[in-house]
Amino acid sequence: MKKLQYRHELKHYINLSDYIAIRNRLGCIMRLDKNADENREYLIRSLYFDNFQNKALREKIDGINHREKFRIRLYNNDASFIRLEKKMKNNGLCAKVSAAISKEECIRIINGDIDFLRNSDKPLFNELYIKMKNQFLRPKTIVDYTREAYVYKMGNVRITFDKSIRTGINSRNLFDENLTTVEVIDNRFIVLEVKYDNFLPEIIQDIIQVNERRATSVSKYVAARLYG
Repeated sequence: MKKLQYRHELKHYINLSDYIAIRNRLGCIMRLDKNADENREYLIRSLYFDNFQNKALREKIDGINHREKFRIRLYNNDASFIRLEKKMKNNGLCAKVSAAISKEECIRIINGDIDFLRNSDKPLFNELYIKMKNQFLRPKTIVDYTREAYVYKMGNVRITFDKSIRTGINSRNLFDENLTTVEVIDNRFIVLEVKYDNFLPEIIQDIIQVNERRATSVSKYVAARLYG
């Protein structure tokens, strides 16, 4: 079994001026994500899980050191590549495990038909089944946004700009391309995320200087849950 890799993850709210300045500097030394389109971006849609006690939401707000959340993630509305993911936070470090999932399997989960998860040969499916049964996890909220991502080999650095962050409010229809959404973070702001393994190269530290802005506890899921 592949060893779980915990990574550092820093998040900032930045404005358009910050974004333009940082992006221009990044372009000189970092490689654009291979999945980007002609506008340097790609679309992400995530369906997050939570229970009737809002466990994932409350743990994030309360800053619990050891927490996790499940989500199903779709890119560019392409149903041929979907991932079931569990994201974990442990004393400030983050890790993620994922497994491929089909559109048909997603629809079954959304509809409450989950017995197939128990019989799967994928451990993450089995774990989701147990937690849907024992913790009453259910599909809860859709979050949409546009991502621009850059990578740097040394330190395994990944820097992303997340824009136009929206939610489908009470809809769980992951595959509705005409889903009505509402903005959850003021569009004057962009979420800058910096992820790396053991160290952040000094050249990257210099590039992402955002004046006096400090890293903050940004959560697209929490922002979306304000609407349902």
